[in-house]
Amino acid sequence: MIDRYTTPEMEKIWSEENKFETWKMVEIAVTEVLTEKGEVPKEALQVIKEKASFSIDRILEIEQTTRHDVIAFLTNMAENIGPESRFIHMGMTSSDLLDTSLALLCKEAGELILEKVKNFQNVLRDKAVLHRESFQIGRSHGVHAEPITFGFKLALWSEEIGRHADRWKRAVTSISTGKISGAVGTYQHLDPEIEEEVCERLKLQPASVSSQVVQRDHHAEYLTTLANMAASIEKIAVEIRHLQRTEVLEAEEYFKKGQKGSSAMPHKRNPIVAERITGMARLLRGNAMVAMENVALWHERDISHSSVERIIIPDSTTIMDYMLNKMTSLVENLIVYPEKMRENLDLTGGLIFSQEVLLALVKKGVTREDAYAMVQRNAMQAWELKKDFRILLKADDQIANLLNTEEIDALFNLNKIMKNINKIYKRLGLMK
Repeated sequence: MIDRYTTPEMEKIWSEENKFETWKMVEIAVTEVLTEKGEVPKEALQVIKEKASFSIDRILEIEQTTRHDVIAFLTNMAENIGPESRFIHMGMTSSDLLDTSLALLCKEAGELILEKVKNFQNVLRDKAVLHRESFQIGRSHGVHAEPITFGFKLALWSEEIGRHADRWKRAVTSISTGKISGAVGTYQHLDPEIEEEVCERLKLQPASVSSQVVQRDHHAEYLTTLANMAASIEKIAVEIRHLQRTEVLEAEEYFKKGQKGSSAMPHKRNPIVAERITGMARLLRGNAMVAMENVALWHERDISHSSVERIIIPDSTTIMDYMLNKMTSLVENLIVYPEKMRENLDLTGGLIFSQEVLLALVKKGVTREDAYAMVQRNAMQAWELKKDFRILLKADDQIANLLNTEEIDALFNLNKIMKNINKIYKRLGLMK
């Protein structure tokens, strides 16, 4: 991932230095367990732990000849350790090292992301409480439907992000799977107990069964979960983009002093963060598709997945980390215009209460079909002639014979929606 979208925390996780440090950690963990089993002399382990080191430049230099990064790493380690290096990597295959190390890095990145997902959810919940009674028009097909509150919209988002937090926990648990089972996963040269004890030291779960590699459904789950989460974050971003449209303007991104919206038009205040989020979600969906294609490898393994994972796993976690940072800040600093929300809510002259009128007529004994026709003819007249819906209803003799003026007025009470919205808030733990 490019520097522009990389946080220092995620950059550190996926750095070459941290990758090789993790490789070293895995190799030493295996050697420690083998020592305890009496297969490696204690003196050799002591030397290995004291002298084990690497140089990235030297590894890259060796790789120019070996064309194999793991062998280059082991060769460089051996140069520094000396004769005792013969006890490093005993009975292991490259994928034992690579997949177990990758699990550790994915776990580390996953835990960082989980913390930020939870923080984002908390920000959404706080805003939901703040705007519980900020009345807003609910829209279906982009058209005014019935009243909601902006807090209700935020509460829905917060709950969705909470579900993603739960999914992500499961995905991180799944990816935290190591293997030390040898060339084709049969433990030909290392007992399964070695794997179990190594994984326990590294705080990973051992693969219950593997080929030469940890099976890629784990990695597909990890990346598809990220893509799913990104889709929901994008949904929030798209909604904010719609709400910032000039003719709507119910909310907008915070515009910093000195910020510029357009090189040509000085008046512009654009939803640039939300638009950026939308684009990044597309990247994560694309990476998830590639991860699923990595599941089907030849026989016990090939390396068609390897080059891909070097890109999509660091990039996907880095993108999500960035998205969460930006979206959290966007929502935290979102400028909300409750007055404009109310103005837009009133645009249709009360048409948004049509279902209230329909149900009231049904309760008076009118068939649903007849009630619908009575309400719709007044609604269409209000829409086409730009007249007040309530006034038209009162002037309709057929309706007036069934509903008096006070009854009609009561149907247009906006506060009625709060009764059940409050119930929803209590259900979500947002109010007592």
